[in-house]
Amino acid sequence: MTDLRYPIGKFQKKEALTAADRAECVRQIAEAPRNLRSAVAGLSEAQLETPFRPEGWTVRQVVHHVPDSHLNAYIRFKLALTEDAPAIKTYRENVWAELIDGRTAPVEHSLALLDALHFRWAMLLRSLGEADFQRTFLHPDSGLLKLDFLLQLYAWHGQHHTAHITNLRTRSGW
Repeated sequence: MTDLRYPIGKFQKKEALTAADRAECVRQIAEAPRNLRSAVAGLSEAQLETPFRPEGWTVRQVVHHVPDSHLNAYIRFKLALTEDAPAIKTYRENVWAELIDGRTAPVEHSLALLDALHFRWAMLLRSLGEADFQRTFLHPDSGLLKLDFLLQLYAWHGQHHTAHITNLRTRSGW
């Protein structure tokens, strides 16, 4: 049986990215809002309140989590591009998911936020050169990380959470 936590597998970092690898990651980031929107299209309120796995977030919480997380990633990119190895702040995603907006807000608001965010983010990413992706930031738990790493992680992250929803739809016959 597939691990429902990782429907596309755990994140696997490439040590060195080519220009083609980066372009593919940027494409995946640019397409993430459309893919997430498609994944939730036509779902009822009851379906949005369904956990994607036992003891997991509801579909609604997953949808709200993606822009929460990607906003943090976008800010980390901008900090790393404008400062020398800035220290970034972590956030408690599980606690954020339990706040009132994460539990009850209409998903359309987060889908619209994701559309706008990814438009800006993809524009920024397409403008970057090799040296830009080598810039670093300091993560309090993981140490010094390159933007190349963050690019890969968030290309995966959008697909990962979209697959939570599409796999639930398949399993549930929606």
